[in-house]
Amino acid sequence: MEHIYQYSWIMPFIPLPVPMLIGVGLLLFPTTTKHLRRIWSFPTLFLLGLVMLLSAYFFIHQLNKSDIYQYVWSWTINNDFSLEFGNLVDPLTSIMSILITTVGITVLIYSEKYMFHDQGYLRFFSYMTFFNVSMLGLVTSSNLIQVYIFWEFVGMFSYLLIGFWFTRPVAANACQKAFVTNRVGDFSLLLGILGLYWITGSFEFRDLFEIFSNLVHNNEIHFFFLTLCAFLLFGGALAKSAQFPLHIWLPDAMEGPTPISALIHAATMVAAGIFLVARLLPLFIVMPYILNLISFIGIITVFLGATLALSQKDIKRGLAYSTMSQLGYMMLALGMGSYRAALFHLITHAYSKALLFLGAGSIIHSMEALVGYSPEKSQNMVLMGGLTKHMPITKTSFLLGTLSLCGIPPLACFWSKDSILNDSWLYSPIFAIIACSTTGLTAFYMFRIYLLTFEGHLNVHFRNYSGKRSNSFYSISLWGNEGPKTIQKKGGFKTLLTMNNKKGVTFFCKKIDRIDSSVRNMTRLLTHFGAKNTLPYPHESDNTMLFPMVLLVLFTLFVGAIGIPFNQEDKNLDILSKFLTPSTNLLHEKSNNSVDWYEFIPNATLSVSLSYFGIVIASFLYKPVYLSLTKLNLLNLFVKGGPNKIFGDRIRNRIYDWSYNRGYIDTFYAISLARGLRGFAEFTHFFDARVIDGITNGMGILSFFVGEGIKCVGGGRLSSYLLLYFYCVLLFLFISSFLYLFHF
Repeated sequence: MEHIYQYSWIMPFIPLPVPMLIGVGLLLFPTTTKHLRRIWSFPTLFLLGLVMLLSAYFFIHQLNKSDIYQYVWSWTINNDFSLEFGNLVDPLTSIMSILITTVGITVLIYSEKYMFHDQGYLRFFSYMTFFNVSMLGLVTSSNLIQVYIFWEFVGMFSYLLIGFWFTRPVAANACQKAFVTNRVGDFSLLLGILGLYWITGSFEFRDLFEIFSNLVHNNEIHFFFLTLCAFLLFGGALAKSAQFPLHIWLPDAMEGPTPISALIHAATMVAAGIFLVARLLPLFIVMPYILNLISFIGIITVFLGATLALSQKDIKRGLAYSTMSQLGYMMLALGMGSYRAALFHLITHAYSKALLFLGAGSIIHSMEALVGYSPEKSQNMVLMGGLTKHMPITKTSFLLGTLSLCGIPPLACFWSKDSILNDSWLYSPIFAIIACSTTGLTAFYMFRIYLLTFEGHLNVHFRNYSGKRSNSFYSISLWGNEGPKTIQKKGGFKTLLTMNNKKGVTFFCKKIDRIDSSVRNMTRLLTHFGAKNTLPYPHESDNTMLFPMVLLVLFTLFVGAIGIPFNQEDKNLDILSKFLTPSTNLLHEKSNNSVDWYEFIPNATLSVSLSYFGIVIASFLYKPVYLSLTKLNLLNLFVKGGPNKIFGDRIRNRIYDWSYNRGYIDTFYAISLARGLRGFAEFTHFFDARVIDGITNGMGILSFFVGEGIKCVGGGRLSSYLLLYFYCVLLFLFISSFLYLFHF
């Protein structure tokens, strides 16, 4: 086994040959590579599956023997300075590796069909592979410099994936916003790493924790500087995991393809910040002020994310704010020192949220076949409804993911979230009250998403608000195109597309959307859909997209079992407690792995009751059967513009506006930062152009006019110049003497 550990450093780089071969193929044989593009998905899945098996092997071995392996080699040696690279295989690494690979494989399988029509298919799989390599390199790093290198790679490829459809201005702006916001955190992380090296003289985690702990206990370094370095390190996680106030990039990152949202913004990239805090927790734990700050930021993020999700219309944005809130739970747990509970919730949330995002992608994929590629329509929950009959598998999987995220037993997130809530009562009753109340908000907005999407009747698939049928439709996805590229049929004749639906609607179009011949024959596609009578209605996704969702359903149902202490006396039955104990290192005093059922059950009863209360309120407000039983339009309680007769209408509308407009935080940043920096730049430009350059140019112009004036006065006689010079010297001497005598 020791022999296998020596080659564990290869694990992150195993999937790397595929994108390299794709690049060589596009360079040397572009036509053949594009024509056979679907073949490249199979080696990508195979190599990532190989990494998953290797991670599982390490996981099982560490579960049995509980050992930690680190392999280090010197990269740069200069006098007393030595920079070492290596890989660290411990329980935290094994858990994160399994999480990255399992979610990555399901998303890649899903993407093979979801991105099938996209012209950037090969580019998408290359970016995805590079991103997985970066994340695997991040979690297996043995020192802070190596972490920072892969941290930047993760940020770069997330930037490319968020802006994958860069021809859309909204997507281009979203990836730039994510890039700039994360640069703030990355710069903070870099300063923290350099400050920590200045204090300890090492980048290695093992040496770092020991030296830092000794310095703190012996008071050998200034406490303010220690706190500053720790805060700067936490700043990197603050941005990457979308914690307040650097959370603003996460909702806009939904402009990327939905599989990207499932991979990056549910399970991996946003989890990188949680991973970093968990890795550095032995360092933070010797400074209570930093732990208090982490927990404070976490509880703010928990409540803020839940409240901002209440009135979102875009289904992906609603899930994005849900991700933000759940990441706040994890950060709260780390701030309380609940290492086990934080990582437990990281695991369960990753699978549940990946399931929800893939379900949302299935919904969007179906909607785009009806309304065309228009995110304002295909992702708007207000325009959906009645999908239960047409998408039963998607509906069932989405419902299970929703119930899990709401904390309904016995699904996965119930066990992890209630572990955090149970620890929060011991840490701070105020934080516990906020965290428990947020569970009710979570149940409300998640079931709001579910009810608006699946319940009721078909809303506007073919009807707009005036009740008329749509004038156009798209039979294929136009993802990634710069615009609707069209071709004119020869002879100018019209193409008749007769859809055999119940009302016998006939569609006419003069133009046909251009699609690459290697993708699909458009005429055969339209004929196929018309023959099945399925195009005018939502339809279930392909089996290639449903299979990953079913796998994630299994994880959502059963992964919570790894953290359930079935027997208090036998810790071996609680896999997570036993497995994470070696990684806690200095955390034994702070983190309690045991669970007191007499405390857990009452707290769980409270949180589950609040969740059911949120579900009931959401059902009463949004489920059509309840709306039909009353003449009062109670939906206006949470929809802008309700009747003025209802009490508190103005307050209600202001709350709605505050939630829908993201708490006006983006507006505040736009005014205080964007406009402020722009105004400062304009002022400095004016000062440089008018004052600095004005003085220089003014001296030149003054010299020019003085020279021209002297030229006109002068007569060309040397004796006259000498006489004038003599008079000027006498005048200067007279003025100087006068000032000296009167002591000016």
